[in-house]
Amino acid sequence: MADSVTLFQQDSSGVTYRIPALLYIPQPPIFLAFAEKRSSPKDQDALYLVMRRGTARGGGVQWEDMMAVRHAKLPSHRTMNPCPLYDAATQTVFLFFVCIKTDCSERWQILTGRNAARLCYVTSHDHGKSWSLPKDVTKEVLGQDLKNCATFAVGPGHGLGSPSGRLIVPAYLYYIHSRVCGLPVPWKTKPHSLIFYSDDHGETWHKGSGLWRQKTVECEVAEVACANGSDLLYCSARTSQHYRAEATSSTQSMEFGDAHFNKSLCEPPHGCQGSVVSYQPAEVHWEEEDGGDEPHERCLQRTATSWLLYSHPTSSQKRVNLGIYLNKSPLAPSSWTLPWIINEGPSGYSDLAVCQDAHTFACLYECGKEACEKIDFRRFTVEELLQNATKR
Repeated sequence: MADSVTLFQQDSSGVTYRIPALLYIPQPPIFLAFAEKRSSPKDQDALYLVMRRGTARGGGVQWEDMMAVRHAKLPSHRTMNPCPLYDAATQTVFLFFVCIKTDCSERWQILTGRNAARLCYVTSHDHGKSWSLPKDVTKEVLGQDLKNCATFAVGPGHGLGSPSGRLIVPAYLYYIHSRVCGLPVPWKTKPHSLIFYSDDHGETWHKGSGLWRQKTVECEVAEVACANGSDLLYCSARTSQHYRAEATSSTQSMEFGDAHFNKSLCEPPHGCQGSVVSYQPAEVHWEEEDGGDEPHERCLQRTATSWLLYSHPTSSQKRVNLGIYLNKSPLAPSSWTLPWIINEGPSGYSDLAVCQDAHTFACLYECGKEACEKIDFRRFTVEELLQNATKR
C-alpha cells in the first residue's frame, strides 16, 4: 500500500504534536486522527487536542486540514491523552481525555497526593465534524477511590466498542497505598492500569478491574473472540520493568486474574506506550496453545479465533525502530512473532486501527529525527503483515 504520510509536524517556533490516537469508522470509511498540540515537547506545555479527518478511497486516504477540538477543554486546564472510541449502535464517537490544572505536573501530584486531573469526554454524531460540550465524569467513575488517587489519565490511544455493546476505556491511576499523619507516603503511591466501562451507550460509566499486583501505567485493551461464543478482554500495559505486562479477563474487565510480564515484548528504559488491536481473519487456522492448568482455561485458549497485533519501539535501550508484532494464538504468551519494523530510527507512541471490512490495518505513530518531531500515518494489508512478521 502507500508509504507513510505526515499528519502532524513540529514547526520552527517549537510547537509540537504528541500522543497519537486513531479511530476507524467503517461506514462511511473514515479515519479520525488525534494528537495533543503543545507549545514545546514537554508534558507541562500541552495546550489542547487537534484532529484530522481522513476519507478512505481504495488504497489511499484523503485527509482534511487540521482542526482544533475546541470543546475538549476546561478553563485553566491543559488537555491531554486523547482516547477515542466508537459506539456502532448509536453511531456516536466518544473522545475521552484528561484536563489537568495548569502548572501542576504529574510528579507534584504524586508527591503531594493532590489530584489535579479531571476525566472528561465529548461526543460527535457526524463522524468528527462537530463536537458536544465536555462532560466531567471524574466522580462518577472513580467514586470513593478518588480520595486515594494522586492522579490518573486515560489511554492514550483508542478505547473499545465491544460487539456486546459494552464501551471500554483504558486508563491508569496512581493510588495512595499508605499515609502517615494524613500525608501520602510517595514511595507507597503506585501506578496501576485499569479500565472503566458503560453498558448503556455512555449514559453512565463505571470503574472496572485493574492490574493491582504490578506497577503499570498506560494501557490498551482488545477483545479476543472464541469459537464457543465467549470473549476475553486482553490488556497490554506499559511498565518500567524491562518487559510488557499482559493480562486477560473472562468477564469483560470485571477481573484481571493472570497479569504477567512477557519477555517476548521488551520495554526501553522507563517504558513506552504501545497499542494493541484484535483482528478476525477470514480463515481460522487452529493452532495448539500452551493453556493454563484449569480445564476451562485450556479450552478457551485452544478455541481463540482472533489474532492480536501490537505496535511498540523494539529496542530495550531506547525508543527506536517501531515494530508491529503478530500473535495468531493470542492467549499463549510465547506466540508473538518477531517485530516487523515499519519505522527505523527514533520512534515513540503509536496507535493501531483495524479496517476489518477491508482486511487492512493502520498505524499512527511518533517519529522523525527525534521521536517527537512528527506524527505519521501508514496503512498495510494482511498480506504485508504475514510476509513481514516472522516466527521466533
